[in-house]
Amino acid sequence: MYHNFFGLSEQAFSIAVNPRYLYMSDQHREALAHLLYGIQIGGFVLLTGEVGTGKTTIIRCLLEQMPDNTDIAIILNPMASAPELLSTICDELGVRYIVDGWSTKDLTDALHHFLLENHRKGRKTVLLIDEAQLLKPTVMEQIRLLTNLETTTEKLLQIILVGQPELKKLLARPSLRQLSQRITARFHLEALSLAETHAYIAHRLRIAGMPDNRNPFTDPIVKRIHTFSGGIPRLINIICERILLGAYGKNRTVIDNEIFEQAALEVSGTKAHLTTPSRLPVVQEKWFYALAGVVATSLLVGIIWLLMPASSTAPVSEAVAAVPVANSSAAESSATASADEQASSVIESSATQSASSTAAKEDIVFWTRDEDRARQALLAYLGADAGTACAESGEEGYACETSSMTTWNELRELNRPAILTLVTADRKLAYVLVIGLGEENALLLRDGTEFTVPWSRIAELWNDELTYVWFRPAGFDTPLMNGQRGPAVNWLADQFARLDRQDSPLARNIYNEKLKKRVELFQESQGIKPDGIVGAQTLRRLNEVLGIDKALITLEDRRSSASSRAESE
Repeated sequence: MYHNFFGLSEQAFSIAVNPRYLYMSDQHREALAHLLYGIQIGGFVLLTGEVGTGKTTIIRCLLEQMPDNTDIAIILNPMASAPELLSTICDELGVRYIVDGWSTKDLTDALHHFLLENHRKGRKTVLLIDEAQLLKPTVMEQIRLLTNLETTTEKLLQIILVGQPELKKLLARPSLRQLSQRITARFHLEALSLAETHAYIAHRLRIAGMPDNRNPFTDPIVKRIHTFSGGIPRLINIICERILLGAYGKNRTVIDNEIFEQAALEVSGTKAHLTTPSRLPVVQEKWFYALAGVVATSLLVGIIWLLMPASSTAPVSEAVAAVPVANSSAAESSATASADEQASSVIESSATQSASSTAAKEDIVFWTRDEDRARQALLAYLGADAGTACAESGEEGYACETSSMTTWNELRELNRPAILTLVTADRKLAYVLVIGLGEENALLLRDGTEFTVPWSRIAELWNDELTYVWFRPAGFDTPLMNGQRGPAVNWLADQFARLDRQDSPLARNIYNEKLKKRVELFQESQGIKPDGIVGAQTLRRLNEVLGIDKALITLEDRRSSASSRAESE
């Protein structure tokens, strides 16, 4: 539409991955060199970077440089269990295995045989896992074991892990130190500098066919684009695309501040102000007013305290609660995580004097920047023993699962307290513990205090990732089915005996036909496919029915119960 107007032959700022548009900054060239080196020497290769920094584009470029004698398995959605991931790898490589009744050992043996045969033919095998931060620790451990497949001289499988910065935190866990030690090359992509943003925009325009003398982006506008996008290539593409459309609509060949601000408003919903010497930068200005609000609150409380009689202290909390608090959007834009925490604690202490806050307290900063703090709060709420929390596959204890969901309904279906990962206005990660849901609100828990927040307030920040905990019996590492033996089978039979109030279980030491029929009936009653195979979904639902796992609080039920108690009193 606007291409001819600017002398372009195609769209210059598409967010689709196109290696032809790869801008090879110094750090991108270094990242590619690290990947190529790591593949040559074997083991693990790690590439991390924020969303939109160009990881996938570099991987595409890497794949184009692979030798012809290379077989590649690419995993784009690594959220499966270890057996499912192994079967996907086998499918990608064309490895034959028994479809019905396969186990982790069967899949590993089949893959090992394929790798040996490939090595004999002089071929290399590469496994590339994108979005690797979504991998569960147990699956990570299974992937590590794949690197044990080797000859006396070299590894049979080279593995490339690509993911967001959370992947580095995942690999820093003590339980994954063996895997981390096997990483032979690692690189983290940073955002582009101002100079690189200049070069990046010029590069894409040149590839799209724009003549050298027709660049519509002036230096001041590029500077504003860099500030707006934070140097993230994907965000640069999005804002530049809107800018060119706006300029075309106004029939202007050079971008001015009016066009930029309109484009920024359409992209983010927030007006991008000019930064002048008489005005603080936007982030600093918001924090300044948030801090000023906290200081004003403290001064006002002090004045009230001085004016009150010494014997009268009860109204102080009411006076404090009546003082307006700083808007959360200002606190979101604080320069550091510690500043967020301090502002949050001040705001909460003045706004949550009652036992439970309400949706009217919408301005409370309800998240924490500390993921470990949120996880400990979840485990404490569930009463999970620290020694059995986040147990490895096959061990008895609480399994910690990180998953991706996109709707309120999915969270309701999960029906478990969960830590939701948020991305705040300053594009930093934050975490919130949800312990209950209503039709419009969510019940949160922070620092031992419960309060409600409108669901829409959380939804606008949620990046679809969540972590929850559920009890997993000893011996459960693969789905249970007819004919299997082990402690997990005994545990399952005992739970159904408890559910049915029977003196003796239907099975002992072996998953028999009677137990299978009982499982099918349970699955059908719970809306699960009645196949008699007990996977994690069936186990979690059984835990929920028996009260082994704590469910989400339903706010409507809580209000109804409170109302009934009040009437009876």
